[in-house]
Amino acid sequence: MSTRFSDILFQLVHSLEKSEKRHFKLYIKRSSAKEDLKIIQLFDALDKMKEYDDAMLLKKISGITKTQLANLKNHLYKQLLASLRLLKTSDNIDLQLSEHLDNARILYNKGLKIQSLRILEKAKELARANQKFNTLVQLLSLEKKIETLHITRSTAEKTLQMAEEAFAISGHIDRVTNLSNLALLLYRWFVLHGHARNKEDEKELNAFFKSYLPADIKAVNGFYEKLYLYQSYSWYAFIKQDFLMYYRYSQKWIDLFDEHPAMIEIETGHYVKGMHNLLNALFDLRNFEKFEIILKQFERYQKLPVANRHDNFKTHTSIYINGAKINQHLMKGTFTEGLKLVPIIEKNLEEYALYVDQHRILVFNYKIAVLYFGAGKYEKAIDYLQKIINGPLDLRIDLQCYARLLHMMSHYELGNYDIMESLMKSVYRFFSKMKNLTAVEEEMFAFLRSSFNVAPDKIKPGLKKLLEKIKHLEKNPFETRSFAYLDTISWVESKVYNKPMGEIIFEKYKQHKKRKYLTY
Repeated sequence: MSTRFSDILFQLVHSLEKSEKRHFKLYIKRSSAKEDLKIIQLFDALDKMKEYDDAMLLKKISGITKTQLANLKNHLYKQLLASLRLLKTSDNIDLQLSEHLDNARILYNKGLKIQSLRILEKAKELARANQKFNTLVQLLSLEKKIETLHITRSTAEKTLQMAEEAFAISGHIDRVTNLSNLALLLYRWFVLHGHARNKEDEKELNAFFKSYLPADIKAVNGFYEKLYLYQSYSWYAFIKQDFLMYYRYSQKWIDLFDEHPAMIEIETGHYVKGMHNLLNALFDLRNFEKFEIILKQFERYQKLPVANRHDNFKTHTSIYINGAKINQHLMKGTFTEGLKLVPIIEKNLEEYALYVDQHRILVFNYKIAVLYFGAGKYEKAIDYLQKIINGPLDLRIDLQCYARLLHMMSHYELGNYDIMESLMKSVYRFFSKMKNLTAVEEEMFAFLRSSFNVAPDKIKPGLKKLLEKIKHLEKNPFETRSFAYLDTISWVESKVYNKPMGEIIFEKYKQHKKRKYLTY
């Protein structure tokens, strides 16, 4: 994230839309206290700033010390959140339920027990309808407290019903907690390590996965239990590079929302992530036809009001669609056409700098580098790869490795043979250190070593031999990731047949479309 967003209040102010700024001004001006007028000055000063600067704020707001500025900032931050809460409550089920629970507690503390119970009953219906079981537990807890401590004339049947519901919800929450933990930890595994590299990784992954799964899968029921189960299987399959399984569970993930359409509005983030994973699965399977169908469906969703209600989900929808469009060009080999997306994507990333994580930027830099490499613009590819190579090493070891490999291949294409030997040693050491070396890379390194002393017009036999060696590895599950990060086979074929890499891939795409047409 850019250093200009280092101050949390500055971030919050710059995340506000015009309507939210207008509402805040109306909200705060209801009070004419001198401190609140200072808050408006501080708000306006922060709003006009392009980069955060404490010294500039002290100049803009006369008569305050650095300590007073810190207190004023804290006060403004709290008032902004209070204003947003008022404005956004009707847009969010969780905020509505929280408001009901707060009101019920206030009424109970005032001694108005029956009024409190009425609000709790209304809130429980809302929580059940939207499957908000964590909040339902809190609502039931307060209801049981009131019923236990006071005579409310509730029936014996109702108290028994409360107890039974509490037991049922407890079991549900346990399953949701275990499954959501599993989905989260699998995602963490992938962000840190990427795909399973060997049988040892896969064995460890299998044991870890099974240890978190519920003993009786058939007991899994309800929207959230199924959602986290499908997410867990999706990540598990993706890490194992079982792309067919990855597709099946990503599709189940989206089918779940089709069965419960109201949940798209309530769990927008999970729906958006599910569409992203489904597109990724179709990309990995090279299922061109369904990829295009789902991408168009996602683009239609992007235009709906539900997709634009919250900045966070609006941002990620845009990011995921842009990523899918790049993947579409990588699948077709239309690299030069795909480069037209780069200025748009970079503008969006700058616009969404508040919301974009480092991992997402890392992925975009790599995909853009592959576009430039495929288009034959190797210097530009190197520029984007350097951003990864010179960045932090605590994210995506797999991308760190393949960025270095593509960087080396770009220099090879540029004919920079004087640095190739040292580059190759460095990249080979990095792959070995990270335990990321596969048979495909071994063959690539062997070819490059042997090609140094071969004249360009006599290198083709070596390329043909390399092609034969790596082609049969395409279906090997532990070699799949090599081809997922870069279509090495098409690159070698482009050298053997003296054609641009994009043309080789596009011919494969056309052949696939033709075969599909002939089967109808």
